[in-house]
Amino acid sequence: MPKSDQDLLSELEADAAHLLQKHIDAARDWQPHDYVPWDSGRNFAFLGGEDWSPEQVTLGDAEVVGATVSVLVADNLPEYHRDLAFALRSSDVWWKLIGRWTAEENRHAIVLRNYLMTTRAVDPVDLERVRIEHMTTGYSAPSLHVLHILAKFAFDERAAAVRHRRASASSQDALLSSILDRIAEDDELQTTLFTDLVSAAIRIDADGAVRAIADTVASFSVPTVDLPGRGGSAELLAGIGLYDRTIETEEVIKPLLEAWNVFTLDGLGEDGLAARAELESALATAAS
Repeated sequence: MPKSDQDLLSELEADAAHLLQKHIDAARDWQPHDYVPWDSGRNFAFLGGEDWSPEQVTLGDAEVVGATVSVLVADNLPEYHRDLAFALRSSDVWWKLIGRWTAEENRHAIVLRNYLMTTRAVDPVDLERVRIEHMTTGYSAPSLHVLHILAKFAFDERAAAVRHRRASASSQDALLSSILDRIAEDDELQTTLFTDLVSAAIRIDADGAVRAIADTVASFSVPTVDLPGRGGSAELLAGIGLYDRTIETEEVIKPLLEAWNVFTLDGLGEDGLAARAELESALATAAS
């Protein structure tokens, strides 16, 4: 009989406490303000300065697109926090885990926005308009059940880490590259946190966990944003080589499936075996 969400949260609580502390211990402390070139900033016209104009941009188009998408995705943090808080509401341990993740993600939005404003890399008016629209639209998760949320956030954080590492490697701006690497390091630690939580769930409910993984892979997509005059972020990121379906399969999906030993798990029941077959089929289709 499938376990209830409350039972899963209770049985995972000790693992959550241990893995959260492991995450905190592994994290390197850093301050967003240290990465912002404040001496490059100046007032806009509202305070007697000069408003933004296109000739002020010194970044390449790929750098602008990558940084803009990242800050707008991070700006939608209340939506992601809501899903985590709804699915993992239970005890002080889970609230601390949600709070820690939320604080780390907000730090990413802070440093990127401050960098973009001080360097005038983007039109601040357009950015604010898109932020309002993006947050108003929100996003819909395929499920708010515990196992699905844990799997989804493992894939989300892995995808974010891949995007940020690739964006850093392609950037010609040393400071932006260091910001993206710093964010990616957080993403990678968050990936480990959620990946390990899913591993713990597999020990408790292997069939349910593999089903959640298969469902997540089937519905998975990275957050998308429509940028003024440019189009959808998915097409833009693919066009500049930062992220596409091939990259997603090879650098996001496959590594996590290997980490969870999905294809070598013993003792799966009917639903777990069916879910594993779906994953095998999905990988075969992606390779063809």
